[in-house]
Amino acid sequence: MCPPTHFSVTYSINPWMDPTKPVDLPLALAQWEDLRDRYRALGHSVDLLDPDPALPDMVYAANGATVVEGRVLGAKFAHPERAAEADAHLSWFRGNGWADDAVRVPEHVNEGEGDFAVTDSWILAGRGFRSSPLSHDEAQEFFGRPVIGLELVDPRYYHLDTALCVLDDAHDEVMYYPGAFSPGSRAVLARLFPDALIATEADAAALGLNAVSDGLHVLLPQAAVGLFEPLRDRGFDPIGMDLGELLKGGGSVKCCTQELRG
Repeated sequence: MCPPTHFSVTYSINPWMDPTKPVDLPLALAQWEDLRDRYRALGHSVDLLDPDPALPDMVYAANGATVVEGRVLGAKFAHPERAAEADAHLSWFRGNGWADDAVRVPEHVNEGEGDFAVTDSWILAGRGFRSSPLSHDEAQEFFGRPVIGLELVDPRYYHLDTALCVLDDAHDEVMYYPGAFSPGSRAVLARLFPDALIATEADAAALGLNAVSDGLHVLLPQAAVGLFEPLRDRGFDPIGMDLGELLKGGGSVKCCTQELRG
């Protein structure tokens, strides 16, 4: 995670960002600290990436890399405003025990876990607004796992992690919003995940799918009220979080969280 020390909305690279709406920085920091502390209270460890004053979007740490079984595929950002974040993330990995041969500088545009979601059987890979389809083959070759490409068609859901959440990676259990995907990708998701939790438009619009699950606890935006009871019915413990200030940049729980698998 990366604290929102320098978070602001001074440009717009997704439909959520409006530079005319000021950010309450102390509130953003308090909301982020609540998320960090909740992870720790649940028994998870949290490593911190130092924020850079020139990079106001670094709080969205999920976009900086994808880690699977201790191997790190770095990011290559679509927009120049965020490009320098990629080096900051790779420097962190190299300075924290990851071997050079386990860290790959990507050739093709991908925005980390913004567009890569990992289950036991597959890596689900978003495209359409940010990540290049060529990054899917690159990820498959590097991780040695089948990559399933999914086409995003609604600009509000510009990253896969705004439209789909892995609830239990060990059992390939997910929740998603069908309206974010092309007809063909909806058919693929229905075939791969026939028992998925299907989110309503209202819960998706609250960024309710920008959530993090450890297989039991699901931390998600508190405004996605329609997801709480279905999650409980499936044996999960939903925990509502208020990240309203960070929503002004187009991200919530998942965007603020990069998972270090292995």
